[in-house]
Amino acid sequence: MAASFSFSLRGFGALFALLAACLALSGCAGVSETIAPAFADPAKYELYDCKQLEAERKNLANRTADLQRLMDKAETGAGGAVVSELAYRNDYVAVRGQAQLAEDAWRRNRCRETPPEAPPASPAASAKSASKSGKAAR
Repeated sequence: MAASFSFSLRGFGALFALLAACLALSGCAGVSETIAPAFADPAKYELYDCKQLEAERKNLANRTADLQRLMDKAETGAGGAVVSELAYRNDYVAVRGQAQLAEDAWRRNRCRETPPEAPPASPAASAKSASKSGKAAR
């Protein structure tokens, strides 16, 4: 009887420790949005021009989305919240901080998005237009 009682106390202790860890880590998720700039160099984007900032903002947005997908995928498994926090949260917070600083530099420099370029014409279409212009020149 004493052996089963000590086993249940150990099981309860382990369950309590796991619950405490989950609560502690869930608190980190809310705090990360306000701490994000602390994980990035505030002077990193000071000398970037608008073209460099545009490319960097796109790269950071892609990296943020990739990390979010990895965190979401990790959370579907057993113990996923803990794995997600330990494996990806620090990178996610750092990238979010960099993105915020890049956005600040973007606004400070009064940058504007580059309009998307028109898709290149197909070779067949350019050959037709060349033959038409050649006939018109004669």
